[in-house]
Amino acid sequence: QVQLVESGGGLVQAGGSLKLSCAASGNILSINAWDWYRQAPGLQRELVAQINSHGSTFCADSVKGRCSISRDSANNTVYLQMNSLKPEDTAVYYCAAKVGLGNIDYWGQGTQVTVSS
Repeated sequence: QVQLVESGGGLVQAGGSLKLSCAASGNILSINAWDWYRQAPGLQRELVAQINSHGSTFCADSVKGRCSISRDSANNTVYLQMNSLKPEDTAVYYCAAKVGLGNIDYWGQGTQVTVSS
């Protein structure tokens, strides 16, 4: 089992930045990829960024150029840095982890990010 706890959300003005953290515990070595998802009211949950066990990273087109995902293996923490935030970035942001290449195996509880115009 893996437990994920997000932090770092809050209220920020448009154009500002936030760094979200995801603290992981449990069977970390089993994880193949770490994801950040977000879900805005009335919309489906969408993938924002991913980092895999080899360190390769991905940011969705909607945040590309404004997104950076990283991992601190020593502290079992995954970060999502978001810059030049827009009101449409307002959502609950979730940390997630996958053991294989398919579905998400573990979810965090989410952290709210609100961007004011």
